[in-house]
Amino acid sequence: MVLERATAFRRTSLSPGVFFRSFDWLLFLTALVLTGYGMAMIYSATHGDSSAGDALVYVRNQLVGLGLGLVAGIGLSLLDFERLLGWQKYIYGFMVLLLVVTLFIGSGRNDAHRWIALPFFDLQSAELAKLLLIVTLSAFLAEGLELRGRFRYVLLAVGYVAVPTLLVYLEPDLGTSLVLVAILVATLLAWGIRWGHLAALAGAGVAMMVLVLRGLPALGINLLKEYQVQRLLVFLNPERDLTGEGYQLMQSRIAVASGMYTGKGYMQGTQTHLNFLPEHHTDFIFAVIGEELGFVGAILLLALYLLLIWRVLRIAGRSKSMYGTLIGAGVAGAIVFQVFVNVGMTIGIMPVTGIPLPLLSYGSASLVVFWMAIGLLESIQVRSLAAQFNKRIPPGV
Repeated sequence: MVLERATAFRRTSLSPGVFFRSFDWLLFLTALVLTGYGMAMIYSATHGDSSAGDALVYVRNQLVGLGLGLVAGIGLSLLDFERLLGWQKYIYGFMVLLLVVTLFIGSGRNDAHRWIALPFFDLQSAELAKLLLIVTLSAFLAEGLELRGRFRYVLLAVGYVAVPTLLVYLEPDLGTSLVLVAILVATLLAWGIRWGHLAALAGAGVAMMVLVLRGLPALGINLLKEYQVQRLLVFLNPERDLTGEGYQLMQSRIAVASGMYTGKGYMQGTQTHLNFLPEHHTDFIFAVIGEELGFVGAILLLALYLLLIWRVLRIAGRSKSMYGTLIGAGVAGAIVFQVFVNVGMTIGIMPVTGIPLPLLSYGSASLVVFWMAIGLLESIQVRSLAAQFNKRIPPGV
């Protein structure tokens, strides 16, 4: 009965005509433009990379990710998203199991365990965990809609997120674990958490940060890796280690500043093409945009993200189901947090955490997951608008 109240709206027909009229084409096209923007900048950043042996290798890999993402996204748009409610426990269990398996058999650099090698591609389980957590946490909160006034249920939600967050952190992947926390905050706000409860959680979060950064190290217990500590210290003092951890941040700031208003020109970035800027096609792709396309290119990118976030929030607000509203809020929270942190770290106002730009940075796993999220949002959109036609959706659509 709780599920019925949390998701109640009249099921209506979803004929092809209704589907295409209800489809949010602006959301789809904005995501497609962002992906194309990313591919253009990835090509600019990597076409002269001698180690790749092929100027188009990164773009081709990204195109494969786009193809897989479109197929998965279209499939999810045709699925009734509310059917996922009944699969919440199984999806959550699969997510936790996948993250545990990654810790044991996953591969990566510098003793990290982030990817599972599959026949055709490497699966980055932490990226998939973002979407799976949004789907399952939204279901958990929708089921407890009548319990949002009880702090104990809020703590259960925190514990629900803490398990995958800890597993991702142990890979180690601090950046993605912070994204999972952002998803929790966004969904709790959309759920209607009491401000007193939110303040209590914020206070506990600050206390935990102080404990991790100051209290435990004083006792000889270090939960952060040495490179993570150095990144935080460099953030506080960028000139601290210009040949080590501070090198990447300094080169990124130089690249962005040198672009000025209109940039040095597409494929003309010296910091990028002379290999002064590390990770220029992944975490620091925004620095490439700033150097080559300048302030104009950066503002255009941020405008596209604002348009994307607006459409996501619009879908969340128009959803006839609390479950759909929470999914939309979770996706919006992940996008906002990743864009803010990624752009912030390239210009020095946020510490370097290895968080990619959604739909833009190189990485097929991230690209596929965000296109799956777009597909899920379209499912919410078309079914919310289709409800206005007062027709029944046939089972299995």
